[in-house]
Amino acid sequence: MEYLSLQNGSDIRGVAMEGIPGQSVNLTEQACRDIGRGFALWLRDRLKKDGLRVAVGRDSRLSGPSLSQWLCGALAAEGVAVTDMGMASTPAMFMTTVTEGYRFDGSVMITASHLPFNRNGFKFFTQDGGLEKQDIQAILTLAASDGRTGLPAARVEQGSFMPEYAKMLCRKVREATGLERPLEGLRIVVDAGNGAGGFYAADVLQPLGADTAGSRFLEPDGRFPNHIPNPENEAAMASIMEAVAQSKADLGIIFDTDVDRAGAVLSDGSELNRNRLIAMMAAILLREHPGTTIVTDSITSTGLAAFIAAHGGVHHRFKRGYRNVINESIRLNQAGQDSQLAMETSGHGALKENYFLDDGAYLVTRLLIELSKGRREGYTLPSLIADLQEPAQSKEFRMDLLLPDFKAYGSALIEALKAYAAAQPGWTLAPNNFEGVRVNLDKDHGDGWFLLRLSLHDPLLPLNIESDSEGGVRTIARELLPFLARFDKLDIAPLRAFLG
Repeated sequence: MEYLSLQNGSDIRGVAMEGIPGQSVNLTEQACRDIGRGFALWLRDRLKKDGLRVAVGRDSRLSGPSLSQWLCGALAAEGVAVTDMGMASTPAMFMTTVTEGYRFDGSVMITASHLPFNRNGFKFFTQDGGLEKQDIQAILTLAASDGRTGLPAARVEQGSFMPEYAKMLCRKVREATGLERPLEGLRIVVDAGNGAGGFYAADVLQPLGADTAGSRFLEPDGRFPNHIPNPENEAAMASIMEAVAQSKADLGIIFDTDVDRAGAVLSDGSELNRNRLIAMMAAILLREHPGTTIVTDSITSTGLAAFIAAHGGVHHRFKRGYRNVINESIRLNQAGQDSQLAMETSGHGALKENYFLDDGAYLVTRLLIELSKGRREGYTLPSLIADLQEPAQSKEFRMDLLLPDFKAYGSALIEALKAYAAAQPGWTLAPNNFEGVRVNLDKDHGDGWFLLRLSLHDPLLPLNIESDSEGGVRTIARELLPFLARFDKLDIAPLRAFLG
């Protein structure tokens, strides 16, 4: 049970070092060595072979080198030949399993994405992609056992994959544009937030001809002294917007710590994230694949749905959680319904053409191709989403559930809200809803929608409200408050504070 508590969906995450009061280390040396042994056992059973080869990489976190040493040592002790790739991105570590000349049996990325500096964790891959929740549970169960492979110990070797990965991205742009230096004359700035994404400026943009002067925080620093490496973070987005304005850049790029997510800022200073980034990727892919289905998470806007439909696509709004979105897109394809893009508003975006890998660097590389083509053909990136209808207001409230059995309580509350909403004038339950309860409200009742759902992992109910009218979020919140106030184990303080 102690090890199972480290599971976070399809990842493992924990406290890897001291530094924040009240948070004691649970990703200890023993835990890391046991997890390495558990992965060796799981991988051998999955692939039914000996002579396994595994690649291990890490982001810039301070605890990364120690965790890597412990994990690599445990894998090697179980007969797995390990190559320590050093600093890497999460998508690159998957690519080590499918790239000619590498083709590792499995790979591990040591990261905790955008979480605070004291956290860390593990993501696992095989050639079939990222491991699922049940796989992580199996690895942790094996870690808690005394099982051994019984194989002779193998070696840990030092290696490098990021230069090869960067060349792959450059090759993608050159093949799509037909030019050796398609970004010549363009200024493109990167904010890596001191994570693992700094390579993109020197190893991708500059070889393609871009001027990257004005880029910031490219050097890895696991203290994250400048801002959280997270495209959803306000301070992070303000940083890249400032860099674009100061440099008069044609495009600004921002990555999260392990580069599986990205955001951007256009030359006019506008943010390109959340609904706007999904819309731009949809516009690009719908030109190439007319009628394809775009799978998104549950909190995308009504304007995005209308945009996808207007561009000839099908919008399939699914659940929160990047693995949920990706797996749903894969399922649709297997059922015969073409789906080229699975994308969450967090910035996780996976393309069918790229192994359905959520790869921020690949996503941005697709934007570079479009930027270069547009310059030659007479259109701009902003023009691709000029017809996207954006809400006047949107806000998220995160309300705690104040009891141990929060899932049962939260689920019952959501079911009660469905019945309540069906009886309210001006309220309409959204069709084809896969998560929580989503309600559309007419112009007399807020002119928008709300979605109340149960968090994937935490004891809380996130409430998203969006309106096409100024003041509409307040109107919707006020209409919803009397119902929510009935539930004494729901902390509605954030909603009350907003309404004053």
